[in-house]
Amino acid sequence: MDKKSAASGDRKLTCEDVSKCFQLLESILDGENIPNSKEVIDEKLAKCAPCFQHYHLEQAIREVLKTKCTKQSTPAELVANIREKIQELK
Repeated sequence: MDKKSAASGDRKLTCEDVSKCFQLLESILDGENIPNSKEVIDEKLAKCAPCFQHYHLEQAIREVLKTKCTKQSTPAELVANIREKIQELK
């Protein structure tokens, strides 16, 4: 089933267990190995408006972060200072 195939009127407007569902959706977005994840997510998104909205918002945020955040090297002096401070605290 296509994620967008269910009309928004067909979805529940409230979720019985928001925190559990959101945690599951985020785990799937994180790429964690969840049995039947494709089926689980397709079913949740087709039936539940809050889950549908949360999933797509989280997915959009992650895409923006991937494209906008670039890896910059950390100055060697900063790394050395941090390591030195950690050693002092031990």
